[in-house]
Amino acid sequence: MVRLSEERKNELMAEALSLAAHAEGRTSPNPLVGAVVLDARGEIVGRGWHKKAGEPHAEVLALQEAGECSRGGVLIVTLEPCSHQGRTPPCAPFVAAAGVSHVVAAVSDPNPQVSGKGFEHLRAQGVRVEVGTMAAEAVRQNETYFHWWRCGRPFISLKIAASLDGKIATRSGQSRWITGEAARNAGHHLRNRVDAILAGVETVLEDDPLLTARPDGVEDKPLMRVVLDSRLRTPAQARVLAPRQGSSTLIATTAVAPHDKEEALRETGAEIIRVKANPCGRVSLAPLVEELGSRGIRHILVEGGGRVHGSFIREGLADRLLYFLAPLVVGDHEAPGAVTGLDEKELQSLPRLFNVTHEVVGDDLLIQGYFNKPIWQDIED
Repeated sequence: MVRLSEERKNELMAEALSLAAHAEGRTSPNPLVGAVVLDARGEIVGRGWHKKAGEPHAEVLALQEAGECSRGGVLIVTLEPCSHQGRTPPCAPFVAAAGVSHVVAAVSDPNPQVSGKGFEHLRAQGVRVEVGTMAAEAVRQNETYFHWWRCGRPFISLKIAASLDGKIATRSGQSRWITGEAARNAGHHLRNRVDAILAGVETVLEDDPLLTARPDGVEDKPLMRVVLDSRLRTPAQARVLAPRQGSSTLIATTAVAPHDKEEALRETGAEIIRVKANPCGRVSLAPLVEELGSRGIRHILVEGGGRVHGSFIREGLADRLLYFLAPLVVGDHEAPGAVTGLDEKELQSLPRLFNVTHEVVGDDLLIQGYFNKPIWQDIED
């Protein structure tokens, strides 16, 4: 039997997590998973990671690479092997049949169809199972997946690019470019890891954005592009409506929007859905987020104006903030701000971020934090 020290298990799990990260932004609604297989002597004989929803899981790929060398060996995996039939066969029976004697997993799968059942199957087949190696790191890597199963809705990140005095544009609406090239590229890498990008119609009218992921200048993945437009003011010529490598566009509106405008926008290929209006007559966010979640959207990136950002925060739907702060002062009280509409009178009532980090990105500063205690911190604590 292979005996692994805690240091060696951590080293192997770190490699499995690194393998899982290769598919970041590609596996939704499935989680990221990486796996490493050792033979009976403790040598690495197989590696794998889940590349895309509907394709073989990490454990299967790693064990296939290992072949007969996996017998009597160890499987290191970042998430509990699944035990139910989905688009692919269950992994737990495959793992047991491969002949490994020992499975080291980072964390149990929060999906009720799997949670604990994969481990039960392995133990029933005589496989020794250990759980907990680098658990916090594994949950953090899949925080949007764990968030979905805990909260029942997509994880929502707000991305803001603003001046030192909190302005996202000049009074006339000019916003290109407040931040530098490095920060903009970092924003595109962030887009490359989400399922949907959401903006308000004012952003569409002022900036005419594509809302696509173009890290390092290369358009990389299909995304759902969502526009909040309660009266259907989006022009039919808007770039967000142009077909882009499988990306789709959904415009969320309300009952008062004109039907002739709806038909004109449908002709561009956009999907129009009517959502209940909030007391201000704008698209109510909670039912929209629920609808997006029902379509397999697990992570939404909000790049709206100040009112949109404020609405997500006010309604308790914002989970994380990514704030790019540019070394620039606008100095105009009529220029649009990064967040508006919170209307809290007491300082103690204002939202305060948890787990705040900062880093320099080119000439800009990126400040990140969570609006609530992140799920992975429960494990660290």
